[in-house]
Amino acid sequence: MVEDGMKARVLDAALGHVPFDGWSERTLTAAIADAGVPAGLARSLFPRGGVDLALAYHARGDAEMAARLAATDLTSLRFRDRIALAVRTRLELADRELVRRGTTLFSLPIHAADGARAIWGTADRIWTALGDSSDDLNWYTKRATLSGVYGATVLYWLGDDSTDHQATWDFLDRRIEQVMHFEKLKASFRENPLGKAWAAGPGKILESIRAPRLRDDLPGRHRS
Repeated sequence: MVEDGMKARVLDAALGHVPFDGWSERTLTAAIADAGVPAGLARSLFPRGGVDLALAYHARGDAEMAARLAATDLTSLRFRDRIALAVRTRLELADRELVRRGTTLFSLPIHAADGARAIWGTADRIWTALGDSSDDLNWYTKRATLSGVYGATVLYWLGDDSTDHQATWDFLDRRIEQVMHFEKLKASFRENPLGKAWAAGPGKILESIRAPRLRDDLPGRHRS
C-alpha cells in the first residue's frame, strides 16, 4: 500500500534523529521534512507523534524477527533453545540506543500501557513463530511469562557492556531455565490429587477461556 511505503519512509528518516531528540514531536517534524512526505499525510500515519514512531519501529523489529525465524530450521533445537534464539534474534535486530530511548518513553505513565502492549505483541509473535497452537488459558499464560522474560532481558541488555553481549545471553538462559522449571512444576501439579481436584473445579472454568478469535486486534498480530 502507498500509505505503508510513506510510513516506512518517515520512520527511516526518523531513526537518525532519535539518538539526539528521542521519540518526540521534534523527531517527527524533522523526519517529515527529510522524507519529503506531505505533512498532513505523515501526521495522519503517526497521529500521536513520537510514541507512534516508537511503536512502528518496535513492530518493524517484530516483523523482521518473525521473517528470520521462518527462514531458520529450528527442528534440531530443544524448545528452550528455540525461545532463547527468538529473543536473541529480536534483540540483535534492534539498535540499542533507539531501544533505550523507547524504554525511557514507555516508562512514562501516559505511555506505559503502549509499552506493555508492544512487549506482549513481541511475545505473541515469538510463540506464533515457534508454532504455538494453544487456544485456552495457556495462550495467555505463555505470553505473559515470555513478556516478563523479554522485558527483563531488554533492561539487562541495555546496560550490558560484555563482549558480544554474552552476559545478556547468559542472563536470558537463566530466565528461561526458571520458566521451564515452573512449567515442570505446573505439569507435576496437574498430575497429583490436589491438581486433579483443581482441574475438576476452578481449573475447569479457567480452561474454558479461549484465546481471541480475532488475533489481529492484538498488538503484534498480522494476517498471513
